Amino acid sequence: MKYTKKPLIHGYANQVLTIDLRTGKINPQPLDEQVRDFFIGGRGLGLYLLHKKINAKTIAGDPENPLIFSPGPLGGIPQFPGTSKCMAISLSPLTHIPGVSNFGGHFGAYLKYAGFDALEITGIGEKNTMIVIDGFKNEVSITKAPEMDQVFNLEKAIVDQFIKAGQEKKDIVFLTTGIGAANTAYGCINSHYYDAAKPVDGTKGLFRTKQAGRTGLGTVMMHKNIRAIVVLAGYPHGENPYGAVDWDKVKQSGTKLHKVVKEVDPQSLKMYRKGSAGLIAFMNKDDYQSLPVNNYQYGSDQQAEKICGKTYAEHLFDHRGMDGCFPGCNLRCTKGGWVTLASGEHKGQKVWVDGPEYETAAGFGSNLGMWNPEFIMEANWHCDNYGIDTITTAVIMAFLMECYQREYLVEEDTDGFALAWGDESSAFSFIHQLARKETELAKIAGLGMIELIDWVAKKYAARTGKPSPKDQLDQFAMHTKGLPFSLYRTHRSLSMQASYAAASDIGAHHAAAWLVKVDLLGAFPTFEAKAKALITYPRVRLGNDNLGLCKLPWVDVFNPDSGNRKNTDIYINPASQEIYADFYNGMLGTNMTWEKIFEQTDRDINLQRVMNVMAYENKTGEHDWIPDRAIGPTEDSLYEKEKDYNDKQLSTILSKPLVDIQKMKTTEKREILMKHRKEELKKLIGVYYAQRGWRSTGIPKVETLKQIGLWNFLSDEARTKITAMNK
Repeated sequence: MKYTKKPLIHGYANQVLTIDLRTGKINPQPLDEQVRDFFIGGRGLGLYLLHKKINAKTIAGDPENPLIFSPGPLGGIPQFPGTSKCMAISLSPLTHIPGVSNFGGHFGAYLKYAGFDALEITGIGEKNTMIVIDGFKNEVSITKAPEMDQVFNLEKAIVDQFIKAGQEKKDIVFLTTGIGAANTAYGCINSHYYDAAKPVDGTKGLFRTKQAGRTGLGTVMMHKNIRAIVVLAGYPHGENPYGAVDWDKVKQSGTKLHKVVKEVDPQSLKMYRKGSAGLIAFMNKDDYQSLPVNNYQYGSDQQAEKICGKTYAEHLFDHRGMDGCFPGCNLRCTKGGWVTLASGEHKGQKVWVDGPEYETAAGFGSNLGMWNPEFIMEANWHCDNYGIDTITTAVIMAFLMECYQREYLVEEDTDGFALAWGDESSAFSFIHQLARKETELAKIAGLGMIELIDWVAKKYAARTGKPSPKDQLDQFAMHTKGLPFSLYRTHRSLSMQASYAAASDIGAHHAAAWLVKVDLLGAFPTFEAKAKALITYPRVRLGNDNLGLCKLPWVDVFNPDSGNRKNTDIYINPASQEIYADFYNGMLGTNMTWEKIFEQTDRDINLQRVMNVMAYENKTGEHDWIPDRAIGPTEDSLYEKEKDYNDKQLSTILSKPLVDIQKMKTTEKREILMKHRKEELKKLIGVYYAQRGWRSTGIPKVETLKQIGLWNFLSDEARTKITAMNK
């Protein structure tokens, strides 16, 4: 199908590509200006497109559930660091509410270069469908993908196919998923792009991957029988090729942020060497106790140095080449290296592994009691190759290991198989079984944490004749709304507890409000400051998702000028935020402060909450909670592990001398501490609701939705339901 491509204006292609796999209809259509200007792009635009296609009865597997890919207006502009992001949006098969996942690489940029601000796919195609968007010929086609169930075999076949057809590697970007996405509810989508700078076997260049891992959108892609989406395109050329209103201002803003990254990162986190795995050393500090160990039971371990960023930087990461996931980003945090596989059908093969990022390193490392970085990298590779989310996989494995530890599961329940802390062999076996749905345990684990809890409880009750232990399992099954936690232990960060519980509407993920680090550094000393942060930080973080920007040059590179600011939150890095505002204003022709730019994010935050209400109705607020394990010690031995810290907090809570607290029984102390922490969390969530303009049930007020301009963009069904729940 031929289409017309227009020059980019203010960073927009002003066109959406819709594809119905059921009918084969391919329809490029204009992007409505009112929708564009209200939702901006990326996550916001994707959620709006999703909202228009579904209703309260739609489920993830329905043909009408769209799979949407949406970059933002500032994405794909290499004159500014970190413009690589694209958003994947659909109803989640894991949580059954809207699922969102951001991913890097070149796909979002190339989609825009090819002429589209978003790609919306409905229907279910024939087996092994491949969508090809050719930005050189201005053609879109639906064809057959190579029949391969593993991602990296498929990658090679796709690259060979298009090179043979005359394409250059640098002009080919594509999305894939694998057999694991078909066999679990938490499939990931791999975003492939060519890195011409990385030396390989005496030459240069290899295809690398980033992932849209969270909320199971790879499973949606596989359910639609899409094995690959290919975009062929090249960078726009000429003066002001992205249609900025003030191109000089855009370039100057990029130069400013480049300078900050260049000067600051080598003196601070050293992400250009360690990648995000460098966070392990910080989270593992004795004072913070925030690195999850053995399913979040503990917060630090002396063995963590074996899997910290320094270890990867010095022994495993290949530093040759630029290691930026998009041209123009000098943070260079896209680390990776070579590992010889120790398990599976590719055993003995030397493979390139992109990562691990912090989440994967902690998930397959400390949280499983594994202290071998090569194991972590191999687990990372297998998950990518099978098309399953590393975070969800690792947290589910940790839950199972604790079930075996506490004998809620025994080997006779699982045909002689057991998962144990530090057992690399059983862990690899489980990953392979999970991806191929080979055992009863693998099949149920593939459905997600909620179904797994019920299965373990039934197995235990049937074997022992005792009552169901579901309440006990719920205490350490680390998920919210069905989405397993990202890898931060939150005992010492009330702000992060509330972020996981309520501010992140997709479930327990840090994308909306990653507050744990700055909270530990003392950014929010009062309850009021914590409540405010649950509004201001999601605005910025999710606002970046709308614009097509990576958060790391902002959040992990602290601009020294921010430290000199008075009467403001310096931890939100206001000096760098002003640079982002210059970028935004230069592209779109506005004159807004960074605060006003990101306040616009309230529109899509409320839209996502409205769609959650469509699923949860009057029980919406009940889903805004976290397991006890995320709040504090769930048993006496865990209280004793951090006795000094817990006793000091209890001394303050009870206004008693520390010596009197030390005389109390551990069980009594633990129960008082947990009761207090739960009350504080409940109170903070209530303040968050109030500041958002939501009811105490977590349901947005009609006047709030009207005030921010969202009401008229909602479906009739949504307006009716919200109105009824406001009475």
